[in-house]
Amino acid sequence: MLEKNYVRIWAVANQKGGVGKTTSVVTLGGLLAERGKRVLIVDLDPHGSLTAWFGHDPDTIAHSIFDLFQHAGRVPDGLPAQLVTDTGVPGLSLLPASTALATLERRMAGVEGMGLIISRSLAQLWDDFDYVVLDNTPSLGVLMVNALAAAQHLVIPVQTEFLALKGLERMLHTLRMIMKSQRNELRYTIVPTLYDRRTQASVKSLNELRKTYPDSLWRYAIPVDTKFRDASQAGVTPSSLDPDTHGVRAYRHLLDDLVEQTRRVPEKGHG
Repeated sequence: MLEKNYVRIWAVANQKGGVGKTTSVVTLGGLLAERGKRVLIVDLDPHGSLTAWFGHDPDTIAHSIFDLFQHAGRVPDGLPAQLVTDTGVPGLSLLPASTALATLERRMAGVEGMGLIISRSLAQLWDDFDYVVLDNTPSLGVLMVNALAAAQHLVIPVQTEFLALKGLERMLHTLRMIMKSQRNELRYTIVPTLYDRRTQASVKSLNELRKTYPDSLWRYAIPVDTKFRDASQAGVTPSSLDPDTHGVRAYRHLLDDLVEQTRRVPEKGHG
């Protein structure tokens, strides 16, 4: 008998923009693909930064993840697979976003089952991928609820500056509320990003994170690295642009730790 494929699903989220969510999704996804894994990255942000990274315009894209939310809480058989898009990176696929996602809250008010659309969609793709990484909107709503319901592990990037620490408090409050309503415990890793050891603000913020969140904070930090911007402009993964840049090396360490942390995470139901 063939062994059932086990997919690991990670959500990358924070209720503050500009902290490195999309960069984290692309870099981790690219590194996993380089290791021979079949990876799906999913854009759940109406701004469509992840979609635009790989050359698609979220304003004009004909079919996107928005299509999954148009069927009264159901997911038609085969629809998720039809929406999967090639990124040009071997082993790395994309479920793109469109700016129409911004209208979901108004359109879907009162429709039951909307918080499980992504879980149900990924259930149809279970045999096609080894890892799924979800990029999220910074606002709390149906898209973030979907991501947290589907995920087995949450990655929370936090810029090492004091305003971002307030955003982290809001994110953790949201997470506690959603876990309570779903009666589900979601493990998470806080990842310091945009760290610049030359600035007092970065150093102080990292020390504050270590003091406040000793049990859930990743042991290292992702440094400021201009190669991330260069990779975005070129539409490639940072590791394919420069595998030895200090930012990519940091993400490689993070990936090793996330793989180890999620190795024995129980499988999540996809009803």
